[in-house]
Amino acid sequence: MKNIEVNQIVNPILSSDGAGVKLKRSIGVEPNYFDPFLMLDEFGSENKDDYIGGFPAHPHRGIETVTYMLSGEFEHQDSTGAKGKMKPGDVQWMKTGSGIIHSEMPAMSEGKLHGFQLWINMPAKLKMSKPDYIYIDSDKMSIHKDDNKLVKVIAGKFEKAQGPVKGHNVEPIYFDVELKKDKKFNFEIPATHNTFIYLVNGEIEIGKNKHENIKDSTLILLTKGKDLNVKAKSDTKFLLVSGKPINEEIARGGPFVMNTKAEILQAVQDYHNGTFVK
Repeated sequence: MKNIEVNQIVNPILSSDGAGVKLKRSIGVEPNYFDPFLMLDEFGSENKDDYIGGFPAHPHRGIETVTYMLSGEFEHQDSTGAKGKMKPGDVQWMKTGSGIIHSEMPAMSEGKLHGFQLWINMPAKLKMSKPDYIYIDSDKMSIHKDDNKLVKVIAGKFEKAQGPVKGHNVEPIYFDVELKKDKKFNFEIPATHNTFIYLVNGEIEIGKNKHENIKDSTLILLTKGKDLNVKAKSDTKFLLVSGKPINEEIARGGPFVMNTKAEILQAVQDYHNGTFVK
């Protein structure tokens, strides 16, 4: 059995997106791509000026976006006619496929907004598929709880708790883990997968090898292996995300991720001539 160890520790950069929403971006900067993951943003503030502008209508093609709310509320609306409100603990897993135009606006004018958005690449054969959604309401989330930890399962399976995302091409694992001080989290991950932990708060140790201190809002890229062992040095919360690499060339153009530059140019042309939404 091969232990999973820390490969790289990444401090997110402060950035903004949409209409000035302040966030911390890790994947999508350095590293630019961690196959199959294209981007990871943490957004969060108690100052309404940092988020009130939201994310007005914008297009996507060729990717999946996974939005996970911890605090606050977002209203979603898109070109398929879908509407909804995301509440604390909710997940929206959107497969943009051939193209979708959507907006995500805060449904609040004060208070704390906190959450994550992860972009997952789609293989060439699925990039022009029909847009689709998986909604996970917080009260329907599969949860494992014992004396040492609480694991919310968005994708994959932990003990008897299983997420609703099934039959996915990258065989994703997405857990929200709360681990008590001095307790351990152990989990087996397929050796094929690329895996990262995003530490939300607290302090952790990973694997058997010594590494730099890891504390709060930090991305940790892990080595491939099988056995993941995490120890909490304080009460801790982290996201564990893993997926099977797609191993295809990618071309990026803002909200579009395809396989060639020509496909990016086609997406831009489709958007401007009104044929983007199929």
